[in-house]
Amino acid sequence: MATIDGLPPLREVIRAHDLVAKKQLGQNFLLDLNLTAKIARQAGDLSACDVLEVGPGPGGLTRGLLAEGARRVLAVEKDARCLPALEEVAAAYPGRLEVINGDALEVDVLSHLTPPVRVVANLPYNVGTELLIRWLTPEVWPPFWESLTLMFQKEVAERIVARPRTDHYGRLALLVQWRAEAKIVLHLPPEAFTPAPKVHSSVVHITRLAEPRFPADGAVLSRITAMAFNQRRKMLRSSLKALAPDIEARLEAAGIAPTQRAEEISLEKFCALARGFSA
Repeated sequence: MATIDGLPPLREVIRAHDLVAKKQLGQNFLLDLNLTAKIARQAGDLSACDVLEVGPGPGGLTRGLLAEGARRVLAVEKDARCLPALEEVAAAYPGRLEVINGDALEVDVLSHLTPPVRVVANLPYNVGTELLIRWLTPEVWPPFWESLTLMFQKEVAERIVARPRTDHYGRLALLVQWRAEAKIVLHLPPEAFTPAPKVHSSVVHITRLAEPRFPADGAVLSRITAMAFNQRRKMLRSSLKALAPDIEARLEAAGIAPTQRAEEISLEKFCALARGFSA
């Protein structure tokens, strides 16, 4: 990869700019440029897309995205120490990389992006799930992005793609799968990172649907699933009893046995229950 863009290996970049990963920023740098290019390829053909990257660090994945042909990359980096390294990447790809120094939870990225947009990022562990939820719950659907190709802790990735009657099945799976198609496309061991985290990581590719998989009011669905999974070991007639005095009848009308537990209920049936409350 270094011979493609003429830039030095990432270990040299980190040494030159004295970039020690900060735990409080959730930083774990991915230094293998062959691996970052492989992650970039999981997002598909990027030649006609703007790409949003959050937490580029010293620019390993950024270089992978640009080398794989991304039309343009918008990189949002909170750590100002990384900016000189990213400026070197921008110089190697004139006009194709814009870097914003800021918090991804606060920066308005839409004014800097031209559709179609794909999001590709090795998300900082401390904000990854929150960013995913924000991207999946805009005021208007479909959202600004076409797909999300994101790295998470392996356990979080498994929660995203989980099916009913499995240990990882919960609200996150329902939130993602209601409006999108999700699959795990890559696993990475701790030693792929510097410093090595204590957990394995996985890359998830999420493709938006034109409309939700089943009709339901998002706020109602969110409230029902929150109550159901906050007490996931209880029968639904108990965990949801605060919603309505006739909760058993409402459950049965949605095709759910009142004695079932949240982890047994499909997305389709949760949506049917939500529609019952909306009606």
